[in-house]
Parts: sequence; structure tokens; C-alpha cells
Amino acid sequence: MTGFSTWERDDGSRTKVMVKLPVGAIEHRWGVALGSYEHGRFECDEAICCPVPRVLASGTSVGGYDFAWIVVERLSSPGVISRPEEKHVHEILETLVEFQARAAAVPLEAAKKSPDWEKLLERSRDAARNGIVEDSRHWSEAVHRVQRVLPLLRARWEGRAVNAWCHGDLHLGNLLHRATSDGPQSQSVLVDLALVHSGHWVEDAIYFERQYWGHSELLKGVKPASELARLRRERGLNANDNYPELANVRRVLMAACVPAAAEREGNAKYVAAALELLERLLPQVSK
Repeated sequence: MTGFSTWERDDGSRTKVMVKLPVGAIEHRWGVALGSYEHGRFECDEAICCPVPRVLASGTSVGGYDFAWIVVERLSSPGVISRPEEKHVHEILETLVEFQARAAAVPLEAAKKSPDWEKLLERSRDAARNGIVEDSRHWSEAVHRVQRVLPLLRARWEGRAVNAWCHGDLHLGNLLHRATSDGPQSQSVLVDLALVHSGHWVEDAIYFERQYWGHSELLKGVKPASELARLRRERGLNANDNYPELANVRRVLMAACVPAAAEREGNAKYVAAALELLERLLPQVSK
């Protein structure tokens, strides 16, 4: 449940706020860890550039009951951007790097458990056999080839370095804006922190890229993985491991699972692009 109000600070200034309750444990943890500032520092440069909503108050109980809640600044939203401009693509990746840089102060944990790839691939092959996707014969053959080399792919993916806190749900609908006090400029902010987890930084890049399979022209020539690597290096974060190979392993695993969800998500161009990507990259990652 969410509500809107106005928060009056100790100095008499007022801030439009959003009240959220209940709040999941992960979202509460990260909202408070990265967004909390003493009221006297709420407008300092560090706070103005905060990549998540600034927090004015929070708690983990209401009336003696375990019930996490949070009060954050109210942000403006451009709405879901179906046809992004190049600046939006750069903006979300730049904001992600700022998030990853600030989150790096929190010790990493073990990576979350991988999906049940065997079950997902079997569901994908069943979907192909049942004609749920176009070009079903090619799909069935491609998924079968992935199944044969799954132990190798899984070992490469699960052996990845755990080197970043990943946002976990990186899309333009989760990019909001904070108005600045000195003009029309705004600061980008990532919301919906419920899926933050330890992993390899390339996970967020491929998650974002996948939304544009079949519509790569909407990325305006930006390659999310290589652009994120560049931005991380500029920010002093590590990006010098063999991430292109790891990114391709992730692409193959995700592409092979597309038929399993074809009835509820994706369109014909997306499905066709996933198959093309799978057939192009599988020989590279299965050597």
C-alpha cells in the first residue's frame, strides 16, 4: 500500500513524500542503507546525487507488529518509455553504476541460487514441440543442443565472480527523476529494490538488453554490457574480467528459455531474435 503526503522537516521546509507499507525485507534494507541522510544533510550534494529515493523515516514495526515501512521523497516519473531516446539508455546505465558504486560499501553475500535450468529447458522444448512458437523445429533442435552442453554452461555461469550488488529489475519503468533546486535539471533515481542481490555486474546489463531483443534499434547503437563496463572503469569499479564470454553464456541460457514463457510474454520478433541469437552464440560458448 502506498500513500502520499507532505513531510515538514526540523527547519520548517517541506518535502512531498510517499509512504509505503508493508515493505519487503530486501527493499527496506537497501532503501534505508543507501537513501538515509540526517535531516541536515538531506540537500547536500551527496544526497542530491543519491541513485535511490532519499529516506525521511523508516521502521520495522507498527503497533508492536513486525511491519516494515518507509517514507521516501516523492519522485517524478516519465511513465513507461516504450520508445526510448539514446539519452534514456545512457541515463539508466549511469544511474546503475552509481548504485553499484555506493552499494559496494556493503559486504557481498553468496550469489542467489540459479534457476532450475533443466526444468526450464524441458519446458522450452515441450513448447516448441507443441507449436507454441514459430519455427518450432529449429527451436526444438536449438534447445536440445543447449541441453547437451548444459553442464558446461552451468559450470561457467555458476563459476562467475560475485563482484557487485545487482539491481535485479533494470528497466526504464524503474527509472524516476528527482528535481533539483537550482534549475530544470533532474537527477535519475532507481526504484523497486526488492530484487537486489549479489552477483556479477553483467547480469543487470543482459537483463536490460534482453528487453530489446527483436527491437535492438531502440537501444540507439548502445551495447549495454560494453557500455556498463566502460562506465564502471571510469567510476573505479572492476570490469576487467572476461565479461564478454560470461555475457554470452547468460544470453544463451536466457534465450533458450524463451519458449517456456512465450504464451505469457514476448512477441514474434522477440522470439525470432532469441532463436537467432541462440544459434549464433551457442557454438562460441560451448567450445
